[in-house]
Amino acid sequence: MTELEAFILGLIQGLTEFLPVSSSGHLLVLQALFGAERQGILIEVVVHVATLASVLIFYRRRVGALIAGAIRGDADALIYGLKLVVATLPAVLLVLVAGDFLEALFESTATAGIGFLITGGILWSTRKTAPAAQLRGPGWGAALLIGCAQALAIVPGISRSGATVAAALALGVAPLAAAEFSFLMSVIAISGAAVRALPEFASAPSEVIAPLVIASASAMVFGVAAIWIFVRLLRTRGFHYFAYYTWAVGLAVFAGLAVVGGC
Repeated sequence: MTELEAFILGLIQGLTEFLPVSSSGHLLVLQALFGAERQGILIEVVVHVATLASVLIFYRRRVGALIAGAIRGDADALIYGLKLVVATLPAVLLVLVAGDFLEALFESTATAGIGFLITGGILWSTRKTAPAAQLRGPGWGAALLIGCAQALAIVPGISRSGATVAAALALGVAPLAAAEFSFLMSVIAISGAAVRALPEFASAPSEVIAPLVIASASAMVFGVAAIWIFVRLLRTRGFHYFAYYTWAVGLAVFAGLAVVGGC
């Protein structure tokens, strides 16, 4: 991989990981329709870790307060952290129970097309739910349901950030609190993937280090920018506009499949 390719990969990962447009769906579409090749697992994990850094940078005060509170034994900080863990469980259980089925979904471009269309509907629903959402954070039941939305987003084309924030808004969580919970949820999942990749990273040949650094830096910078855009749109109630983009991508996927199929 060249330095330019690494930069572009990081840019795409940073933007699509946090904007409600589905990074997995874009990857699948690029592979199937434009002949893009999937990168090695190491580079993918590295850019995901970089997006984890984006979350920690953007929410550094909140993360610092939670860690300090947990160390002091503050009940609110401990409960919030446990809610993040609870919200992670549905996706973990789904992967354990239906991992092979989920993996097979990534062989179908049509699945991604359907996922993009579903994402558009999910985002469009926030026009009604966002103005009425006032809670400062999710309760235990809401955290579990938001986690179920995250599990649904394993399907390519369905946006993780879009599904979880939309679920939180529908459950009455205020927009900025919904975004915060959604992004902090990702810290646990990405951290797990990073730990699993440590042995491979340690044995990586020296010639791939520079592209890895460039890709991770690009993903981190554009990840912070994507979170900023995401939060700003929630503040201005323009979040649902991403529905137009995902609908357009979903329709383009099926148009491309029709052309390839000669229909």
